Amino acid sequence: MTAQPPLAVEIVDNMEKASGKFPGYRRAHARGACFQATFEPTGKVAELTTAAHLTGEPVAATVRFSNAGGSPHVPDGSRSGRGIAVKFHLADGTDTDLVGVNLPVFIAATPEHFLKLLAALTPGEDGQRDPAKLQGFLAEYPEAVPGFQAVGTMPIPTSYGTARYWAIHAFTWVNAQGQRQSVRYRWEPDLGEQSVTEQEAADWDEAYLTEELERRLADGPVRLTLHVQLAEPGDPTNDCTKAWPADRPELVVGHLTIKAPVADQAYWAGQVFDPTRVTAGIELSDDPVLAIRKAAYAVSYERRSHDA
Repeated sequence: MTAQPPLAVEIVDNMEKASGKFPGYRRAHARGACFQATFEPTGKVAELTTAAHLTGEPVAATVRFSNAGGSPHVPDGSRSGRGIAVKFHLADGTDTDLVGVNLPVFIAATPEHFLKLLAALTPGEDGQRDPAKLQGFLAEYPEAVPGFQAVGTMPIPTSYGTARYWAIHAFTWVNAQGQRQSVRYRWEPDLGEQSVTEQEAADWDEAYLTEELERRLADGPVRLTLHVQLAEPGDPTNDCTKAWPADRPELVVGHLTIKAPVADQAYWAGQVFDPTRVTAGIELSDDPVLAIRKAAYAVSYERRSHDA
């Protein structure tokens, strides 16, 4: 087992305490399903980045849709986070990943803050979470409040293909001249946002999101469009709890066409979709939460690979 930074190990330890430990599953986004896709760039961003999949020919992709929790048994109809992880298969045989959730901002500004949040969310001996601990965390770290407000009001999607997804972190694009531009990614569903009520969701199967998308794809592909928001001087790139102003310019980068479930779900369930796996023309920002994710994902992968 490869040694990982102690902070990453501590984060995964506390994720297991907060959500429970489920052998063989990811420690977050445990329930999910993978699909075949194609990404076709619009060609509108070549002056800002040399990234081949964003500026060249269409590329094949594998997409994992998921629920945010560490338990694979939480029903799809619960009011909780959803995720999209896209692995772009590049012409040179390498991959690059883009990971997003249905929240515009994150709920902790640093890995250390995230550890304190996990402690606040860990159930007591009675199996129940103490609301006072979460309130104490929010009082100490008020920058986390917008993220929690978004969690409380997030819609329950009709489909994985009718939700919006944000990559949360800033990334840096680099063009052929070496010029840099900070960006944030967002996926918009071409079907438009569609949601259901809690009662409607309660009447459906607990895995309805995967089943619904599979049925929908039998009638034709589903498409999501990738947008980027361009930072201006002074916009924070090191704090994923802070949104950039809404008036920042945006560009449409390309279109992701979801075609069918992958043939081997077990294989893809075992793969890592890593937001720090970037390619030439894209660099990581100075966001400390983004920086720790590679090591935390590695800890999670090693544990689920060796679970009894």
